[in-house]
Amino acid sequence: MNEGQDTLSSSAGRDRKLLPILVAALVAVLVAAVGGTMTDLGPWYQSLEQPNWRPPDWAFGTIWTVVLSLVVLSAAAAWRAAPNRGVRDALLVLFLANGFLNILWSVLFFAFRRPDWALFEVLFLWASIAVLIAVLWRFARMAALFLVPYLLWVSIAGALNLAIVRLNGPFG
Repeated sequence: MNEGQDTLSSSAGRDRKLLPILVAALVAVLVAAVGGTMTDLGPWYQSLEQPNWRPPDWAFGTIWTVVLSLVVLSAAAAWRAAPNRGVRDALLVLFLANGFLNILWSVLFFAFRRPDWALFEVLFLWASIAVLIAVLWRFARMAALFLVPYLLWVSIAGALNLAIVRLNGPFG
């Protein structure tokens, strides 16, 4: 092989390694952007009675940035560790379903102003993360571990959602 072919081979290999991170980052940014545009902290939200243990507003953006960064790392590591294309395709479906559920929660809570519906939906979001962790544990443990803070954060968000429903319901 000549020097030009070596350069092309190493460049193609590097691109294949970067592709999962770039795709995962793009999807995470999309999920964050769509979810963020649905999140209206205006008068309706400000009027809701909140539990005294609720994190401050500034913490939510910081926590979601860390959580979504870990999701990107998880997705990229899972993609690389997947034993075959069928598993990679299944992972893609699981991660996309999770992203959809993440956005749906924001739509239900903020756009529809239905914390009660969002509380029901958060169970599916939580389950989608738990399923991802269980699936990844079999062949990509580090990818599974990257999702644990996400599961913890959604657990806290679910508890906060429940408290808001109890303090402010009924809705609709």
